[in-house]
Amino acid sequence: MTAMAMKRDEIGTGALPRWSATVYWFLVVEVMLVLTSAPGLVLLQLLDRDASNIPLVALACVPFAPSVAAALFAWRVFTRDRDLSPARHFWRGYRLDVLDVLRWWVPTLAVLAVIGINLAHLAAAGLPSALGVALGAVALLLVIWSGHALVLSALFSFRTRDVARLGAYFLAAKPLVSLGIASVLVLTVAAAFVTDWLLVLLAAPLTYLYARTVVPVVAAAEAQFTA
Repeated sequence: MTAMAMKRDEIGTGALPRWSATVYWFLVVEVMLVLTSAPGLVLLQLLDRDASNIPLVALACVPFAPSVAAALFAWRVFTRDRDLSPARHFWRGYRLDVLDVLRWWVPTLAVLAVIGINLAHLAAAGLPSALGVALGAVALLLVIWSGHALVLSALFSFRTRDVARLGAYFLAAKPLVSLGIASVLVLTVAAAFVTDWLLVLLAAPLTYLYARTVVPVVAAAEAQFTA
């Protein structure tokens, strides 16, 4: 019996088993995302929404990128060879990706924190509003670049400097994907503004939407930059 046949037997061939397997995947990935992001989530709950806490907010965000990278790794398996072991795929992705992601994610958060502090004190420093617009644009581009870099780190074994270069390349070369990443970001921020718990509950669907959004980047990276 082939591996694919064994997977069909494990999941079942009817509509109900397939839907049950899909729900199971989303629930497990949700739990895995919450567990691996827990230190940051707890710290965020303890912080007041004040500009003085921007560095601590950046610190709280450190666990999030490795968690999302692991979810991307798991969702890729989900779309290719779905089985009933989502936790195993998530943890494998986390082990493979965590260091690669943190190498560029921590410096990126530091830069975003500096931009955030400057924006928060722009008026007090008497600086022109045009500078605030420019800083906001830089921050947005950096976040979208991070969206490209994250999928490259999650699904490929590129060096950190190559991830940085390819992230910038795809930022310009795939404008629709960049717009899609920005849209997912807007949905994420909107959920967070409603309540932090809504964002937690929607973590798996949002990461799945993100995974589907960046499919063209994955395909292009495979075709152009891997053997």
